[in-house]
Amino acid sequence: MSGMLAFEKWEGLGNDFVVLDASSEDAITPEQARALCDRHRGIGGDGVLLVIGGATPRMVVLNADGSRPEMCGNGLRCVAAFLADRTGAEGLSMVIATDAGDKPCAIERRGAGFYDVTVDMGHATMGPRLEVEAEERRHGFTTVDVGNPHAITFEPYTEGEIDRVGPTVATSPAGGINVEFCRMLGEGERTRIAVTVWERGVGRTLACGTGACAVAAAACEQGRARRGAPIEVHLPGGPLEITVDEARALRMKGPARRVFRGTWETSLDLGPGPAAPPSWDASKP
Repeated sequence: MSGMLAFEKWEGLGNDFVVLDASSEDAITPEQARALCDRHRGIGGDGVLLVIGGATPRMVVLNADGSRPEMCGNGLRCVAAFLADRTGAEGLSMVIATDAGDKPCAIERRGAGFYDVTVDMGHATMGPRLEVEAEERRHGFTTVDVGNPHAITFEPYTEGEIDRVGPTVATSPAGGINVEFCRMLGEGERTRIAVTVWERGVGRTLACGTGACAVAAAACEQGRARRGAPIEVHLPGGPLEITVDEARALRMKGPARRVFRGTWETSLDLGPGPAAPPSWDASKP
């Protein structure tokens, strides 16, 4: 592939993406996705979102490591806003196809390149308990599938423990799993949950839309939150509003914002960067 390719940088609660208007699912390679997401030598991002046009537009996600997850909630909001941004409409509804099925979206314009997006995320499926050995002890997690897999705990973990346990849990099942470390916040009119995310293929992220949905579903299942009532999931990048009904159907509401536009000269070498310097002998001048 050679030439100039237009891109836009979008973010949802700090979860940031390079968005490409693509003609096919293989418009870029995993290696190119890794290079584009490199924050020092590329554009920088948690992933690349390919938007493939059609009667039902399609979103394909590539993580920062080049892997392809089934879904990305924050990415989906960004794609919906990206498509709405082109119409100039104040409000718009559309369906976007993903590897986890078709997702209806409602988009409201809040300002130039700034939108609120509500997504019907499908249904949560509760999975078996996951037990992982790390830090010389066993750790238990509730598993939830919301189009992609999540492991959730409401047990207390320090920041250091999250950094050490998170990657072990994320790589424990075949294909990997996203990990959410949760803490119930104080009493109020709404249930509020603080969440730290360790995302497979990425690591720590400021936000995870599917993770917020999975956490809300797990909280309802464990009696920590009420079905049908809005649940505030507070991520490092900001809050998402999640609703879980009696059938475990999920609805997510949150922002998406365009950061900048640019062009990528696709013939450029986006390799891993300069080679390491040659070894030297300290005994010689």
